[in-house]
Amino acid sequence: MSASAVRPIGRTGLAWRVVVALLGIGLLVNGSLRMSDDVWPFGPMSQYAFSPPADDTILITRVEGRLADGRRVELPLRVSTAGISRAEVEARIPAITEDPSLLRGVVEGWSSRHPEEPAVLQVWLVQDVTELSRGRPTGESRRELATWTVPR
Repeated sequence: MSASAVRPIGRTGLAWRVVVALLGIGLLVNGSLRMSDDVWPFGPMSQYAFSPPADDTILITRVEGRLADGRRVELPLRVSTAGISRAEVEARIPAITEDPSLLRGVVEGWSSRHPEEPAVLQVWLVQDVTELSRGRPTGESRRELATWTVPR
């Protein structure tokens, strides 16, 4: 391409590019200051940005359900399997512990995607807890944060 074929950017083109850049930066700053995954992709999603300190606690949030045939199974928190992601549930842990019926969305999402499975009768919001010492696991436990019985 010759130098004569390159056109300089006009005032209008430059202005809208600056406005779009400033808007994007503003959205990223807002999301970072609020530290909320609710504003993704203009939020931090910071849990993926670092590794845990050598002496820390790792929490993995899960939902388990008791099916009509008596089995207690994990209801994997992915949009494809339960209609909701783990990040969405983790962001609402305080609200769910206060009102466990908010787990209804997980039950409905899982049931609609697994019609061949028996009905879900009860669900638990649980966390697997792994304690680290010098970067190595030293203990594991499980916490039940909330329980909800599905109304029939």
